[in-house]
Amino acid sequence: MPAHAPETTHDDPLGRERAHLTASRSALRAMREDVEALDIRDVTANWVNAIVLQAQIDDRIKALADLAHTPLFFGRLNYLHAPGAELAEGAEGEQFYIGRRHVHDADGDPMVIDWRAPVSQPFYRASKKDPQDISLRRRFGYTGGELTAYEDEHLSDPAEAAAVSKLLQQEIERPRVGPMRDIVATIQPEQDEIVRSGLSGSVCVQGGPGTGKTAVGLHRVAYLLYAHRDRLARTGTLVIGPNRSFLHYIEQVLPALGELEVKQATVDDLVARPGLEVRGTDAAESAVVKGDARMAEVLSRAVRSHVSRPTEPLMVVRGSRRWRVPAYELEEMVEELQKRDIRYGAAREALPQRIAHAVLVRMEQAGEAPDDRVQDAVARNAAVKAAVKEIWPPVEPAKLVLRLLSDPEFLALHAADVLTEDEQKLLLWPKPFRSVKSAKWSAADLVLIDEAADLVERTHSLGHVVLDEAQDLSPMQYRAVGRRCTTGSATVLGDLAQGTTPWATRSWDEALAHLGKPQAVLEELTAGFRVPREVIAYASRLLPSISPGLAPVSSVRETPGSLRVAAVAEAAGLDAAVVAACRDSLAHEGSIGLIAADARIPVLAEALLAAGLPHLSPGEETTSESRLTLVPASLAKGLEYDYVVLDEPAAIVDGEPDERTGLRRLYVCLTRAVSGLTALHSAPLPVALA
Repeated sequence: MPAHAPETTHDDPLGRERAHLTASRSALRAMREDVEALDIRDVTANWVNAIVLQAQIDDRIKALADLAHTPLFFGRLNYLHAPGAELAEGAEGEQFYIGRRHVHDADGDPMVIDWRAPVSQPFYRASKKDPQDISLRRRFGYTGGELTAYEDEHLSDPAEAAAVSKLLQQEIERPRVGPMRDIVATIQPEQDEIVRSGLSGSVCVQGGPGTGKTAVGLHRVAYLLYAHRDRLARTGTLVIGPNRSFLHYIEQVLPALGELEVKQATVDDLVARPGLEVRGTDAAESAVVKGDARMAEVLSRAVRSHVSRPTEPLMVVRGSRRWRVPAYELEEMVEELQKRDIRYGAAREALPQRIAHAVLVRMEQAGEAPDDRVQDAVARNAAVKAAVKEIWPPVEPAKLVLRLLSDPEFLALHAADVLTEDEQKLLLWPKPFRSVKSAKWSAADLVLIDEAADLVERTHSLGHVVLDEAQDLSPMQYRAVGRRCTTGSATVLGDLAQGTTPWATRSWDEALAHLGKPQAVLEELTAGFRVPREVIAYASRLLPSISPGLAPVSSVRETPGSLRVAAVAEAAGLDAAVVAACRDSLAHEGSIGLIAADARIPVLAEALLAAGLPHLSPGEETTSESRLTLVPASLAKGLEYDYVVLDEPAAIVDGEPDERTGLRRLYVCLTRAVSGLTALHSAPLPVALA
């Protein structure tokens, strides 16, 4: 596979490709100017419609932005025949430039094809064994926004041996500063199959460090928005990440692909309720019980317990007439609504209409001819409303959970045969709070309130949800996410070996059942592209201890010298050794992450400051001037740095409630490096590593 550098002749291929790039940028600018020239006064006089239309125009202008340091196209395909058409013998097919978005000229002819279009698919999947009607695949190399090289692969030529693309490898290994970038130019065939899977089905991706599972999930969203834009514009899409630092890290990927409407949130954001703040924390044992799926049954029982059996007849007065509905008939209505298994609030709204219908039947039997307006009036009758309030009172979710966590008898009544007495004790607050506002709610409590709220009133469902770092969710958190996509689909991303919560997922089958997507297709990514082979092999020594049976990642990148593990003779000298390692790492190009146990962060921050090394916190964007980030081990998940300095592995393990969780946290921290890892320790290394 020959790689080509710039030539000096006038008719060199690179010059022609640069000319096409220049023309394509001009065409994109013209497309943007056409949108900017639109006058909404020519389209609508309605001010509400005008506001909506102007917002759509503004989004379209942003989507057509020409990012100076982002290649407009990164590849070219030469087809043997025109896609979808029959050519005369000897006639040649077309060539297409593949890029991040569609660009056309003044006549509407395409100059760059969107990477998501069907005609672009062979760029990712064609091979010598299956050329897919492609004669030539060309990849382009860039420096900044300037096209500097190209590389050809003649798929239809059996004489040309298959080779690893140097430009592809350079793009994968290119140093990074700033937030996560897209991988649209480097998507691999097995990743592309997941990216282009249909909207109707859910997908779960198990992927070890460096396999690109997060990028695959984000690119799948971009593909689905391309293929099903109208539907998802109505129903909405959402990306869920583990924390704010992670969301900030990935937030530029979709906008770089022209997708601006996808919302991002954490699970805590999903279950947040106005007026309720997370001010408390749970012991690990209590959090495990609160996150157990059995809590859904406890809450369901508690909600349904508010319905009482009617014991008195209902008398409805209208004008001079009195209409009597006996207690047994009211009881039949209540039983019928309970058997239908509809939401508590929906049943409560239906009951007055049931009662009103019974009254109308009596009116008709008495010779009257009531209509729908009369039925609505009866349903609003004071006596009917009073009866409904007595039989089917309103339930406020937060008050319900407050009572469950405060009242031992109420909890015992509804947790009987579901939770043990010891588990019930773990749920109860040591000192009950008097009101919803004064309660010190924990994050797990708000998930319970969200479950109760869904029992009362159905949660709005979206068209597609991406759930990243899913292995750390509790069953109740899975349920909270699942009710946001009951009528839509989901992309679940995670790695069982990186589960670092006491309630971490044990199997994807179990997790998908809690999510409400048991039929989701499970895909496994085992080829690593980001983490060097030496680093991932070292970290994989932990797998038998943290996730037996899970296949280790096989990295395609062999980088001699990428791993250094060094002992520091005395603990007192560890801080200085870490600072020196950071200084050495800064001599390289790209981002640097200093990862340490959370308890060690203040000490290391002081050491860096004393050494004159400024640093960022996770979530702050790296720049060419500020490339060093001090990362607590608890926030390292999902982040990547070109070079990582890892401080005291044993302290990271000891910082967790148990050894297995600690080793999993260490596995995460060991696998954040893209180019090199330096691990320094004064305490003995964990046995699994030694």
